[in-house]
Amino acid sequence: MHTTSLVADHGAPLKPHLTKLLDMPWRATTEVHRFLALPWIRLGFLIHGVSWGRGWRILGMPIIQRHRRSRIRIGDMVILRSWPTSNPLCPFHPVVLATWSADAQITIGDNCGITGGSIIAAGRVEIGNSVLLGANVIIADTDFHPLSPTGRQQAGQGGDVRPITIEDNVFIGTNAIVLKGVRIGAGSVIGAGSVVSSDIPPNVIAAGNPARPLRSLS
Repeated sequence: MHTTSLVADHGAPLKPHLTKLLDMPWRATTEVHRFLALPWIRLGFLIHGVSWGRGWRILGMPIIQRHRRSRIRIGDMVILRSWPTSNPLCPFHPVVLATWSADAQITIGDNCGITGGSIIAAGRVEIGNSVLLGANVIIADTDFHPLSPTGRQQAGQGGDVRPITIEDNVFIGTNAIVLKGVRIGAGSVIGAGSVVSSDIPPNVIAAGNPARPLRSLS
């Protein structure tokens, strides 16, 4: 005899999912909102040339500023939270995905979560699997503007560009900023409000401005 279990859209059993919605009714409202907005959000991704992944939960349309010849690749089972009501930390703005040149690349792995953050690539930003970005995190591989006054007058957006790599299982706390040329090692945690301006080794807690390792998680 075969039994059939109800399954939610992301593959989890439906009964626990429904129980959570009943216990926290604001989630039910968000889910209804997500369901109604889904066709328009999928159309928005299509218009911007970003392929839709398996098991996505997109809570509000991100701001996508994609150079026509650049590449934005997002893995499966990803959650993007853009609505203020989608997270009690209340993102300041929708998730932003921006590529500023023909060669620019943004790559986001599987099982990642982003809440109202900004990812800006003039060159390359690579985010691994199972990475969580807290509310309003900024990741930018460019200085945007030259450092010298003369340089800013001659080339207003000619700032230095260096690639960013965030390895698997990293958690970056709310309002943190990750600057150009940084690699954050697998499994590390970046404290809320930190400014990451140099490499962080794997499996550590790092915090501060500039962020420094505080202790090992190994």
